[in-house]
Amino acid sequence: MSLFVFMPCKGQIGIGKSLVDGDGILDFGDSPKGIVLPLLPALPTNPYPGTFVVDNSDSTVKVFSNGTWISLTDAPGNTDRRIINPSVETGRGVIIGAPDSPAEGVLVLESENKALILPKVANPHLNILNPVIGTICYDMVSKTLAVFDGNKWYFWK
Repeated sequence: MSLFVFMPCKGQIGIGKSLVDGDGILDFGDSPKGIVLPLLPALPTNPYPGTFVVDNSDSTVKVFSNGTWISLTDAPGNTDRRIINPSVETGRGVIIGAPDSPAEGVLVLESENKALILPKVANPHLNILNPVIGTICYDMVSKTLAVFDGNKWYFWK
């Protein structure tokens, strides 16, 4: 039997590094890996601004902003290597930065003055060897947001 204890966390967290850069609430060390966004069977009905997902209905990576879903990929991607999680999620997931949040997600970051610092990868199209749809990172060479749709990389300034 395993016991997991979740405590509210108001500090800064580094994954793969000992110090957090600047105003990051969650910061990743340099690594040839990115964050993999969830593949959802349908878009959330009441999304929180800044929600990133892979929409299985059209195989595109999307972000919810200004009351609408914005596609970060311009063509359907390839979901062959991903499966939708069939389990029913309950609760709010892990919340970092506040004791509670109105947002629903597996990982929710709440802060009035700190942000998520994406994993930093030099040339992700060359260095992330087996990306899947929804892989997202910051390209240190082009200084862009890099998003993989299962077929190709998109770079956003």
